[in-house]
Amino acid sequence: MRIALTGGSGLVGRWIRQAAEQAGHQVVALSRPGWTLGDTPDLRGCGALIHAAFQHVPGRYRGGEGDDPKAFIRANLDGSLRLFQAARDAGVGRVIFLSSRAVHDGQPPGTTLSDDLSPLPTTLYGNVKADAEAALAAMAGAGFRTASLRPTGVYGPGQPQKWAGLIAGFLAGETPAPAVATEVHGADLGAAAMLVLNDPAMSGSYNVSDLVLDRRDLLQEVARLTGCRTALPNRADASGLRIADCLKLGNLGWKPGGGGILLASLPQIVRDATHQG
Repeated sequence: MRIALTGGSGLVGRWIRQAAEQAGHQVVALSRPGWTLGDTPDLRGCGALIHAAFQHVPGRYRGGEGDDPKAFIRANLDGSLRLFQAARDAGVGRVIFLSSRAVHDGQPPGTTLSDDLSPLPTTLYGNVKADAEAALAAMAGAGFRTASLRPTGVYGPGQPQKWAGLIAGFLAGETPAPAVATEVHGADLGAAAMLVLNDPAMSGSYNVSDLVLDRRDLLQEVARLTGCRTALPNRADASGLRIADCLKLGNLGWKPGGGGILLASLPQIVRDATHQG
């Protein structure tokens, strides 16, 4: 299949590109300098569109609007809707939108996040993602299937490296504050996107989440790999975490790598973190 992909060189999109190419698809990259969010591309001949691009302040998603929320909305919401319309007009049969678990930030602490749980965002980032999800779902119809993926934090080897600052600071003697979060390896996200793309009944939203990862456990393994003697942070309180159940992906056969893929990837992640920038 010929797949148009936005954001294919980014922190998240690179994993989707890799998965699509490994599955034998032809990937048409929509990226700068030839394309930017807000442009209307020619998508004729593409069987699918996967939209993973997002314009934001470097290093930030929540709060990624910086001091210009109007430009943030114009690029990420208006630009996404223009892209979805271009796909439908060009006869593209399937569209996947990369949303975010941030659409659920307003749910009470400890809530189990089901795939069909209605969004309750608390940030502009979450609102833009939720609004784009809803607009895309409203466009679905015969010959135009749509879906949104709601991943949690995405990690894995490569550049840019999301843990670069954390790991580099730890190796330099800094003990960070305690923290715990849900994570998914980028390769597992890519696999999820391919399963949804190939599902004849694709529709609605799909949670994408795997590990509950305490920062102490991550850095303890970094210390083991490197011999670093920096004091570890205390263990964080995980009782209020909102955990996604990922039932729809599980029904498609999705099996994320858990702790095994984290440990296998961490040596390269550490190398990437110490060389970023």
